[in-house]
Amino acid sequence: MEKAERLISIIMILLKKDVVTAKEFAQLFNVSKRTILRDMETLSLSNIPIYSIHGINGGYGIMDEYKVDKRLLSSSDLENILTALGGLEQILISEEVEVTIKKIEAMVSPMSPRGPIQLSFYDWEGRSEIIQTLKICQESILKRRLVSFDYIDKNGITTNRIVEPYQLHFSETSWYLQGFCLHRQRYRTFKLSRIDHLRMEENTFNPRDYALEQKDEANYQPQLVAIKALILPSIKDQFIERYGRKSIENYSSDYFLATIHVPQNNVGFQFLASYGTNLKIIEPKTYVEEFRNYLIKMVEIYS
Repeated sequence: MEKAERLISIIMILLKKDVVTAKEFAQLFNVSKRTILRDMETLSLSNIPIYSIHGINGGYGIMDEYKVDKRLLSSSDLENILTALGGLEQILISEEVEVTIKKIEAMVSPMSPRGPIQLSFYDWEGRSEIIQTLKICQESILKRRLVSFDYIDKNGITTNRIVEPYQLHFSETSWYLQGFCLHRQRYRTFKLSRIDHLRMEENTFNPRDYALEQKDEANYQPQLVAIKALILPSIKDQFIERYGRKSIENYSSDYFLATIHVPQNNVGFQFLASYGTNLKIIEPKTYVEEFRNYLIKMVEIYS
């Protein structure tokens, strides 16, 4: 750990705890007690109100008036934040996230291991490639500067867009940019993996009332259709995770009956096709027919 990070962690620990000994700090950061003494001198010279207590119960503390009210966040609150950040860290590894996690880990309990909840995600290579796009979008949002890019839609058609960026959104496995498209003169949502040649422009913009105008975004959301499907027990858990137990009922010794809502378009068809022979749609008939045609076209590619 670099000295700057260690100094930040020391401050965060002292904000949370009353008194910490030099020995505890030395063990935590795997450095000598002499190094900790020099760190305390550095913090004092930086006008951080550190004080020392001598004796058997001695150590270092920070003046109470410098501390945040501990009632604002309990240890449980901080552990919940840490768990959430742990998931974010897996979705998007960045220096900012890593530093934040280290700070909160120090505040939760510097001498104990991580909490009882562990999160795991697929380590997709493409995730690291999208970090730069995310950083440009985030900087543009903060600086209120326009972004321009080539956007490839689901049909493979490329258009150039100039957008007022307002918000980054993560859904399931993908990142999205929400903003006002000057070309279409409407609010739009852009999937970051479909963006090429992203550039932050010099021109700034005055933010629109994004919260009130978000209703326009509903136009891009596909209309959902209620369907009934027979599913094998092997995929029951996946439907419980996505739609809840109330969506499933007993049907026969071989199948469960699932009632779910999915788009009546290629997005919905792709989702259902991912279950292969473990699923059979039975209602409504119009959806069954469209899904059947989708599968026939898929088979024709390999015929």
